[in-house]
Amino acid sequence: MKIRIKFKKTGIMKFIGHLDVMRYFQKVNRRAGVDIVFSGGFSPHQVMSFAAPLGLGLTSQGEYLDMEVNSCESSESMIRKMNDVMADGMEILSFRLLPDQAKPAMSVVAAADYFLKPRENIWDNWQKDMETFFQQENIRVLKKTKKNEKEIDIRPLIYNWQMEENGVRLILAAGSMDNLKPELLLEAFFRYTGRDYIPHCFFIHRLELYAWSGDGEDRKLKALEDFGEDIL
Repeated sequence: MKIRIKFKKTGIMKFIGHLDVMRYFQKVNRRAGVDIVFSGGFSPHQVMSFAAPLGLGLTSQGEYLDMEVNSCESSESMIRKMNDVMADGMEILSFRLLPDQAKPAMSVVAAADYFLKPRENIWDNWQKDMETFFQQENIRVLKKTKKNEKEIDIRPLIYNWQMEENGVRLILAAGSMDNLKPELLLEAFFRYTGRDYIPHCFFIHRLELYAWSGDGEDRKLKALEDFGEDIL
């Protein structure tokens, strides 16, 4: 049985890195009595994978974990059992059964939904500056790769933006094919306004992760949890 879990990561847990989150969920599964499938070989491990690692210091209410189980109870019961052994700042939001042919979330994730707001007043009219920033036809930046740096246009990777009262909501490309981190976008924004980038000056919260669904005119972004169904 393929299971997709949606969870949130907030509070002090935002300082826990991805590898530690993996080890954390291994312990949660053991303590909650999850009947998870183990790989074969001399060093068996729990069969699970994460959709898209969250940057250190960022919070989220839309993180995903896929795993295989031999058996399980209802979604409601499994959520309760796992949350009973979770630490403050981590909470299971949904536990859904995937179709047998479903691909892992990490291979299909295509976009991420973020909310960004300044941690303090950065400068007057920053939102108007951001509006004109997004209205550019091209936004060229230097992106670091494993071997060197290359110039890319990140404007096509910004799928949607909306200014809100105290921040901005963004849907950005995510995944193995195209990926735009909000920190890189903020660096480009500061450079556009002629200012030096100040790391961590914005609170970054991930709201959701999406994959493409449908073809042609029917192609649209769909939340990862919507590819599964609750277990009754």
